[in-house]
Amino acid sequence: MEYFTELGYIGLFLSAFLAATILPLSSELVLTLLLVNGLNPNLLVAVATVGNVLGSFVNYAIGFWGSVFVMRKLLKVSEEKFKSSKHRFKKYGVWSLLFAWVPVIGDPLTLIAGALRINLFVFFVLVTIGKLGRYMVVTYVTLG
Repeated sequence: MEYFTELGYIGLFLSAFLAATILPLSSELVLTLLLVNGLNPNLLVAVATVGNVLGSFVNYAIGFWGSVFVMRKLLKVSEEKFKSSKHRFKKYGVWSLLFAWVPVIGDPLTLIAGALRINLFVFFVLVTIGKLGRYMVVTYVTLG
């Protein structure tokens, strides 16, 4: 995390982008450290949100173009689990994308959205709302 915080806004962007993929990173920690170091809160929230949403677009693209190969071969998701995930996504609808920020379930949600070819504008709006809200809450709690 120290590496990302040393890079300031660019480090936050990178950590937020990578955290939205399947990599186990915490952009919230980087955001918190940068807030404590006095960087502009509004700009930090914007940078983190843009980076995290763009990372979610990578997941969407993987689901869209490589869902079968990526999920079955690389991520070792069984056919049964893949079908189950698609069924749950369809059951709860696109509104579940508001929870794309949640650890563990967020990345699969964005992958499945791509595999199901959810409208990109709808994807963008819902994912952005959720991720922006999360970063605003982290900022509010940190600066209290």
